[in-house]
Amino acid sequence: MATHGSNPRTLWKGAISFGLVHIPVALHSATSETGIDFDWLDKRTMDPVGYKRVNKKTGKEIDKDDIIKGVEADDGRYVVLTDDEIKAAYPRATQTIEIEAFVPLQELPFVYLDRPYYLAPSGRGGEKVYALLRETLLKTGKVGISRVVIQTKQHLAALIPSGPALILNLLRWGESIRSWDALDLPAPGAKALKERELEMAEQLVDEMTVHWDPNQYHDTFTEEVMKLVHRKVEAGETEVVTQPESEESQATPSNIVDLTELLQKSLRGGGGEGKATAAKAGTKPRAPARRRAA
Repeated sequence: MATHGSNPRTLWKGAISFGLVHIPVALHSATSETGIDFDWLDKRTMDPVGYKRVNKKTGKEIDKDDIIKGVEADDGRYVVLTDDEIKAAYPRATQTIEIEAFVPLQELPFVYLDRPYYLAPSGRGGEKVYALLRETLLKTGKVGISRVVIQTKQHLAALIPSGPALILNLLRWGESIRSWDALDLPAPGAKALKERELEMAEQLVDEMTVHWDPNQYHDTFTEEVMKLVHRKVEAGETEVVTQPESEESQATPSNIVDLTELLQKSLRGGGGEGKATAAKAGTKPRAPARRRAA
């Protein structure tokens, strides 16, 4: 559902990188939560109720300084990791969406799609290169498979053209997808189906086929709850609740550049083998760096 009347907040600034080409972009959320978020309140004071740090064995609350992080190995045994050890394992933070390969869109199963973000050109001179990549992906029917680090977490992602925009859709890792082998699924193909059954099913699908319009579909539960909320507001049935303040992190922008010469150099260098060094406006990129170990 599109949100009108507000400018989307920039979540991250950096660049798309393929071959020797860098495209400066800004990342914007493409979705918003539309369900009902029921907050917990103390009915005696109308104060917000948060989560407590509770020892599951004793039931007693403990201080945050007494909490350490552990990973279960086997038989209830845990490996304890320090904050420094965990921090050392974080992926190197960059402001680059590194495209590692292009694959046909139809080969990307929907089950891998996780969270979409809008990418928009950022800085001066990025519009043309942005449009070049978008139109090339549309024409070839390909998507760019890439890695990106957002808030210290590494993600696999697909760069997908959609209308005037490039969508960065975070992907689930392969090990996160459960196999369907254990499910009792009918074999692919129509051998067990009668021709007449297929004809009638196709006719029904044709009769129900429409153009996609997301505005035709609504969360009716949310609508009914909000109607009740509005009636209570109009009746003056409200309470004053003071919410704690939240902090928003700001991303650091990066500067990037050029086009035709970079494309030519990328092709001479074997397509995706070259990784551009950080390019600054008005300067030509140096020779591509070595391929990073997988």
